[in-house]
Amino acid sequence: MKKNNKTTFINFLAAVVLLLMAGCATSVQTQHEKVSAQGNYSWLNLDTVKAGKFDTGKMWTFDYPPKTYFKEEYNFSPSNEWLDNVRMSALRFANYCSASFVSADGLVMTNHHCGRESVAEVTKKGEDLFDNGFYAKTLADERPVPGLYVDQLVMIKDVTSEIQAAIDSGKTPEEKVANEKSAITKIEKSEGEATKLRMQVVKLFNGGKYSLYGYKRYTDVRLVFSPEASLGYFGGDYDNFTYPRYDLDCNFFRVYENGKPLKTEHYFHWSPEGAEPGEPVFVVGNPGHTDRLKTVAQLEYMRDILYPRTLGLLNDLIAVYSKVIEEHPDRKAELQNRLFGFSNSQKAYEGMLKGLRDPILMQKKVDFEKNFKDAVDANPNLKSQYGDLWNKIAETQSELRKVSNENFALTIIPFFSSKYFVIAQNVVKLAEQLKLPEDQRADEYKGSELDSTINDLVPANFDKDMDREMLKYQIDRMITYLGTSNEIVKQMTGGRSGYEAVDYMLNNSILTSADKLKDAIKKDSSGVLNSLDPFIYFVVNSKARKDELQKKVDAITSDETTYSNELGKALFDVYGTSIPPDATFTLRISDGVVKGYPYNGTIAPPYTTFYGLYNRYYAFGKKYPYDLPKEWQNPPADFKLETPMDFVATNDIIGGNSGSPVINEKAQIVGLAFDGNIESLPGNFIFTTETNRTVAVHSAGMLEAIKDMYKATRLSDELRTGKIAEEDTTETTNK
Repeated sequence: MKKNNKTTFINFLAAVVLLLMAGCATSVQTQHEKVSAQGNYSWLNLDTVKAGKFDTGKMWTFDYPPKTYFKEEYNFSPSNEWLDNVRMSALRFANYCSASFVSADGLVMTNHHCGRESVAEVTKKGEDLFDNGFYAKTLADERPVPGLYVDQLVMIKDVTSEIQAAIDSGKTPEEKVANEKSAITKIEKSEGEATKLRMQVVKLFNGGKYSLYGYKRYTDVRLVFSPEASLGYFGGDYDNFTYPRYDLDCNFFRVYENGKPLKTEHYFHWSPEGAEPGEPVFVVGNPGHTDRLKTVAQLEYMRDILYPRTLGLLNDLIAVYSKVIEEHPDRKAELQNRLFGFSNSQKAYEGMLKGLRDPILMQKKVDFEKNFKDAVDANPNLKSQYGDLWNKIAETQSELRKVSNENFALTIIPFFSSKYFVIAQNVVKLAEQLKLPEDQRADEYKGSELDSTINDLVPANFDKDMDREMLKYQIDRMITYLGTSNEIVKQMTGGRSGYEAVDYMLNNSILTSADKLKDAIKKDSSGVLNSLDPFIYFVVNSKARKDELQKKVDAITSDETTYSNELGKALFDVYGTSIPPDATFTLRISDGVVKGYPYNGTIAPPYTTFYGLYNRYYAFGKKYPYDLPKEWQNPPADFKLETPMDFVATNDIIGGNSGSPVINEKAQIVGLAFDGNIESLPGNFIFTTETNRTVAVHSAGMLEAIKDMYKATRLSDELRTGKIAEEDTTETTNK
């Protein structure tokens, strides 16, 4: 995943999606559309469609590396030493990307789009490092990035028996879920204290196994090199999730320890030539999240409810930001990057939803589930334990559908809601607190803190133009999902819709004036709770129903979690480690080969060259997002345009893999993963090998650009040799 810290943004959206899973609307896809989608395959008997060997993917854990499969597929037998070195050379970059050590002196490689925030953090007054790039000519010039860290996985331990025993001691689904959380917290705390590592218990196979991962965290991380945005972001949003590509999407940092470059035994050596077409390669990184082991009923809920809802929200945000930019061109620089983020995510969710609506892909999931069920039913012990789990999970999805519309519509989520609803929530909380004796109130509602709390109710930097548009779309959603006859909606909007409802609500609200609001609270705080202010009215009158719905949702999701955990145990009993678990933003190794694919009526080449970069530069009139910095417009004579720049491989990746090293059998860097193609987007729930591709920067292309375009010889020499030049160390010491 890529651009505008897209990985971070999609992870954020994924968190919102999980929050809204029980609060989603019914499908925006009509029955006619469903029939039409099926009609596209009227020539095919779907009963003949069978599950593929790798539908569940190739994101193998280091707990259970598929050595036998690697030997059979590639005639490659990685030793334990090879695997340990690869694991220790890989890194997790903050909480959203992947990275790796690429020298013995702590040099770290990741994507340009993963490091954009860090570049902004170290930019000094008068500089524009994002547009102009950065290169530290000496160690002393490398800039510390505040708050940045990388994590190295140094310990793996199976803790399944401890956690499963805690789960089994629970008598109800709610108790089982609570016991699981309690056991995980206890293990992480005790092991962390004993080892001084950062501990994370990872649920694998939906609860079939639990692993304890211990990380060493490095917090002194400094920027070494970042190309100009026009190279790291070449093609912009238009080229995201596409190929052929021409991105120099790389950044380099360095880890320091005790004020000096880290001396690390484990790092990836550099391959100046990179990988050839057909050569086996391995992506080592931290894929964020997949749903490949979910049941068909759960996927249908995502298809019919969850993803259409999320896509609807993104469409609304795009409409809001586009209109504000159109009406206020002076705000384009301020808002454009976020709009790009929404557009990127919109493209991602459209691709995932398209995959879920593909009858062939869904039939492959149906066949996998049938085979799984048959295996369970064939074993009396497994059948007695797990045979009814699919029906139980299907029932939870059915129950969620009954409450999803209303629960969503009554939920106020700051990022997707008008700020007036958030202010109203705070006003109601304040009024309720003021009804209590002062000694029973929370600290911010008594004494000298009270005036500050009241003054902070209305933000000083309130973006009224943006909020007006957000309110319009929020009203539209409420009317859609609650209906025009809903009494709360009718009272709140005065029976109006669209901008008429917006004007009515704003004209009849005391929240639009900070002074009026303060006066109303000081005059009669209890009266505020009975106010006909549209926003306050909504908060007060929806609370009881919202609480009731949330209680139902919590019970349903507890049941679903319990059943999914049990099904995970069945999955592991039947398949063992022959299939990988879903992605969990923990370290995986994914295998594949460098290979092009058919697209758009032609063939995508296995790799692109710098010639293609210049073709797009000229073909698009040298205009954004295909412009080039001045130094690139006339390349130096020694710059080899025929050098491979980007390439594609059949490896299995997803969001979170951004910044992952691509290595060969010698554990050498041959590339840097930065995106997937359009065809890879259904990979959230199924992995296909025909046209699904990882897109990566070529190691030869990175070296050529760093050495001959940027003349960053200190960095290119370190990549080639795996260590800092002695004169660089001496120079820094002397300083």
